Amino acid sequence: MLTVYVLRGTALEPRILEGEKGLPAGLPEAAIWLDLLNPTLEEDRLVEKLVGAAIPTREEMQEIEISSRLYIENGARYMTATLMSQSDTPSPVTTPVSFILAGQRLVTVRYDEPRPFAMTRHKLGRACPSNVTGQTVLMDLLDAVIDRNADILERIGMEVDQVSQKVFETRRSRGGSSRVYQGILYTIGRKGDLTSKVRESLVSIGRLVLFLAQEGEDMRWSKEMRAQLKTMQRDTQSLSDHTTYLTNSITFLLDAMLGLVSIEQNNIIKLFSVVAVVMMPPTLVASIYGMNFEFMPELKWAAGYPLALIAMVISSVVPYLYFKWKKWL
Repeated sequence: MLTVYVLRGTALEPRILEGEKGLPAGLPEAAIWLDLLNPTLEEDRLVEKLVGAAIPTREEMQEIEISSRLYIENGARYMTATLMSQSDTPSPVTTPVSFILAGQRLVTVRYDEPRPFAMTRHKLGRACPSNVTGQTVLMDLLDAVIDRNADILERIGMEVDQVSQKVFETRRSRGGSSRVYQGILYTIGRKGDLTSKVRESLVSIGRLVLFLAQEGEDMRWSKEMRAQLKTMQRDTQSLSDHTTYLTNSITFLLDAMLGLVSIEQNNIIKLFSVVAVVMMPPTLVASIYGMNFEFMPELKWAAGYPLALIAMVISSVVPYLYFKWKKWL
């Protein structure tokens, strides 16, 4: 699907063009932002004809080399970043998005629906400066991407604090503890996976912003835009540092959780060991008096059976009291 944004008054007006037969022979010359979502070959060719720049394929966008993600070709600047998508669902993903600055136009190529695009579309659809260009749209998109990552990290931080309280709360019932531990480990794993994806996104955004800052002089950007790029660099760096802090917190919680699970298992094994030790003396007594030897005077005692039972009880209680006195139980 191809969406073309044209300035109308004080807002960007979207024109959605989809379907191979519904594409016009050309696009409006006043088009400022061309957004390609799951583009077809015909849509790629149409945009290439208008802006005079090649549109990268999905395979090219997934390249991890910096030279394949940030480069200049035929006067157009190609920048590919990894953005978060579906972060509010149980299955968050990262998706590559290409930003192409060709003259005063911006072309975006994507195969998913990251939230910052909807935020920017809504913002520019309400109001935008009369001198809006592809560069200003790009700055709004990058600002929305950084804000979105900050929101995700804030949510992760609050959820990690909640997990920490569950892990270290002192009053915990023994019943169903295995299910509680399983739920906590599942939550820790999900938060760790989401944090690693945010880190990957921030690294790619930081490289993109640095690339733009270095190209700002050649593109003759205003001082305000260059200052905004520096602010984005600082924000990206601070968010990366916060991601490192969250990663360390999640790792600490995981180690603590595994330690608690190990302690719980040791307690269970200790309980079985104590029961076995407590039952060994009565078993020995019962084994002795079950031998039925001919010369065994206790067998002919009238009080032999009750005395044997008493000996079994005493031999069980004494080890138990000894373990309690040593605080092994």
